[in-house]
Amino acid sequence: MEYNFRQIERKWQQHWVNTGAYKISNNSTKPKCYVLDMFPYPSGAGLHVGHPLGYIASDIYARFKRLQGFNVLHPMGYDAFGLPAEQYALETGQHPAVTTEQNIKAFRSQLDNIGFSYDWSREIRTSDPSYYKWTQRIFLQLFGSWYNRLAGKAENIETLVRIFEQEGNLHHECPGNRGIRFSADSWNDHNYEQQQEILMEYRLGYLAYAEVNWCPALGTVLANDEVVNGVSERGGHPVIKKKMRQWFLRITEYADRLLEGLEKVQFSEAMKDMQRNWIGKSQGAEIKFNIAGSMESLVVYTTRPDTIFGVDFMVVAPEHELVDAITTDAQMQAVNEYKDYVQSRSERERMADVKLITGCFTGAYAINPFDDRQIPIWISEYVLAGYGTGAIMAVPCGDQRDFNFAQHFNIPITNILGDAFNGQEANPTKEGKLFNSNFITGMDMKPAMEAVIEKIETLGIGKRQINYKMRDAGFSRQRYWGEPFPIVYRNGIPEAMDPADLPLELPHVDHYTPGEDGEGPLANMTQWVNLPAEPGTALRRETSTMPGYAGSSWYFLRYMDPHNNAAFCDRKVSDYWGQVDLYIGGTEHAVGHLLYSRLWTKVLFDLGHIGFDEPYKKLVNQGMITGSSRLVYRVRGTNEFVSAGLREQYDTDELHVDVNMVDGLELDVDAFRSWRPDYATAQFILEDGKYICGTLSEKMSKSKFNTVNPDLLVEKFGADTFRMYEMFLGPVEQSKPWETKGIEGVHRFLKKFWRLYMDEQKGLIVKDAAPTADELKTLHKAIRRIEEDTERLSFNTAVSGFMMCVNDLTDLKCHKKAILEPLVILLTPYAPHVCEELWAAMGNSGSVLDAAFPIFNAEYVTESTKEYPVSVNGKLRTTINISLDATEAEATAIALANDVILKWTEGKDPRKVIFVKGKMINVVI
Repeated sequence: MEYNFRQIERKWQQHWVNTGAYKISNNSTKPKCYVLDMFPYPSGAGLHVGHPLGYIASDIYARFKRLQGFNVLHPMGYDAFGLPAEQYALETGQHPAVTTEQNIKAFRSQLDNIGFSYDWSREIRTSDPSYYKWTQRIFLQLFGSWYNRLAGKAENIETLVRIFEQEGNLHHECPGNRGIRFSADSWNDHNYEQQQEILMEYRLGYLAYAEVNWCPALGTVLANDEVVNGVSERGGHPVIKKKMRQWFLRITEYADRLLEGLEKVQFSEAMKDMQRNWIGKSQGAEIKFNIAGSMESLVVYTTRPDTIFGVDFMVVAPEHELVDAITTDAQMQAVNEYKDYVQSRSERERMADVKLITGCFTGAYAINPFDDRQIPIWISEYVLAGYGTGAIMAVPCGDQRDFNFAQHFNIPITNILGDAFNGQEANPTKEGKLFNSNFITGMDMKPAMEAVIEKIETLGIGKRQINYKMRDAGFSRQRYWGEPFPIVYRNGIPEAMDPADLPLELPHVDHYTPGEDGEGPLANMTQWVNLPAEPGTALRRETSTMPGYAGSSWYFLRYMDPHNNAAFCDRKVSDYWGQVDLYIGGTEHAVGHLLYSRLWTKVLFDLGHIGFDEPYKKLVNQGMITGSSRLVYRVRGTNEFVSAGLREQYDTDELHVDVNMVDGLELDVDAFRSWRPDYATAQFILEDGKYICGTLSEKMSKSKFNTVNPDLLVEKFGADTFRMYEMFLGPVEQSKPWETKGIEGVHRFLKKFWRLYMDEQKGLIVKDAAPTADELKTLHKAIRRIEEDTERLSFNTAVSGFMMCVNDLTDLKCHKKAILEPLVILLTPYAPHVCEELWAAMGNSGSVLDAAFPIFNAEYVTESTKEYPVSVNGKLRTTINISLDATEAEATAIALANDVILKWTEGKDPRKVIFVKGKMINVVI
């Protein structure tokens, strides 16, 4: 019987569907294992061979744990809301609901073709009202909560109201505005509107005015990571800064817990560092500088208050609220022009371009509180309004960037003690220098920074402060395709909708152009926006929608209990499944998605909805499979193409060609001529009768014509071959180039594996004979290696282990059931279709999916003999297999009787024989 892989794979894929093979119960006595892929967005372009890498890895691990006796949750769904779906629909002239449904069907078909073990009964889509009903309700939990810093957790906003009624906010500093201070009497004297404004400054989900990335062409606000080089990542449209009232999540309140949580999870150190750097915790002080000739004062945040005597200028964010108030008339035009320039720059660009020095003098001066020096105040894009106070004191003698800025604008530089050192390199301040200053003379010797902070607090001009680079997360998008906010505005005051009225469904529209003044498309639906209300009351819905990460922040919880209409997940169910045991996905979500998901989990934990505060126990980021592009070389100004080996003889232009018309490196010239009209008359300069293409390794992209459709490879080589080849390419965490030609080697391996069981004429050739010691040794070496490699996700070495095992069994001519039946189980996670076929062919009842993973027996791999190197006078002459139980006398006698050793000793009696048990034998004559 031949290995008819496509017939076998279609047969078993249908069988698994018919029998519900992958449907998982929440009621099981087995230990649980939750294996999750990062929520995919179903692109209209479909899958290329780079996409399934992580999915195959997680599928192998899920199947492996199932064989080990675990109840494995391995679900799949779709992150279907968001800007990409909306833009794709606009580009194709369709409604996003239609294009999303089409994309999901194509995505699902490709996944099924590869044979994944997903429990499709748990499929979720973020755009489904039955799902986003719960996204809306979780948002209401955020809106209705505040972070109690004393308790270190989120609490219902009503607890804060009761505190205010009894003691004001004396013990609870306002996170949204630290200047807000009030007593219980003041609170009780406030009207409803005033109280709600104060509560908004505490809520975890809150409204605030902020500078946002506004893209007029897309009609929406973009997150920082959606803006590249001043334009939208999608479409390349200009982006400007605009002040708008937006929803935010107060993630900064959880900064310390997000940092602490990293110590409890199995993320790579690189990943943890990325999150730590994004959070950016620092300790320092806020210092107030009065402004000369003004009643205003400038508060700066610095991590090095001990350098205050080295301050030569101040730098303020261009968006800082004081800029207009302090700028002199003479500098107003220059400042406004500079602010216009900064409007076109994203925060990512402003922070990344460290060598770019731009700025503008305001004409104002701050006064150093210790020596009364007047310090010029500049604005520059490298200072961000959202970090610290949006202003810094610049110390050129201690900071290279400040030094470069001063040199660029010819700002005089003094050292920490007031001595000029213009033109010298920056020399960072060392602790202790300030002790020469008069105000510190006579104090106990303490670290300089601590001493200065104490003095600042004593003088009442500043205080200690911990700051974070991370800002609160923007949660509004002025677009159509997203979750509607479950918020209504009663005379302008936001109120939560009744949860019983959810979901608030996204209304269908045929056209979704932006509303007026930056509002979302929903603003155009006046009947939907404006609700009936009693006379004198205006009742209006929110017209922005939630961002793409809303639904993906908590989706792992819904997979646990996807059909529950009473809760997003029953507490008993979430207690059973708990954290995701293994989470696999790309590094592109390393910061944003992970931080937001961790935040939502911690809030839900604080409010008692779940019993764990970190969503993912172990995270693995799969590497990228890069495309191996193919290039052709057109002789400039002609329609003639020269083969790669001859191109140096001509003046050529390099062009990408579709890899699907290239066999290895040889171009199918007929397919090329048919590819595009302008190539129909192409002529070719060949080498050895062939046109050889050039190669280039780069990211897979349709624009590079280097994407490979996995459906084509599955059809040609089979899903099992495709799965194993993707793993064989290299460690799952590393990026590696794709080379279609290499898949043939893995396909030959599976054919060789098949021939251990099947003969083309005879059919099944598996026998019930007793295995030999060598056969048992080969099997159990494989069991040990595959189990260890799979557990540590070293799938490429596991595939190599299978190949060696099959080679050894082929050499041993092994066709014995006692060996081959466990081998089928062993290979099942990697190549489930062929293994299911062979399992049934051997007469087993039930599915191989439910077999028990083979148990390693060390007895079968324990060596009974040792290959001893035997030397004569220190020179290696031969090796001899000797029993490990042999005594020194027995081993010596065996060595001296060996023909090779007899030749080199020439019949002479040895003066001595050096024997090191298990190591070596040396005959000395």
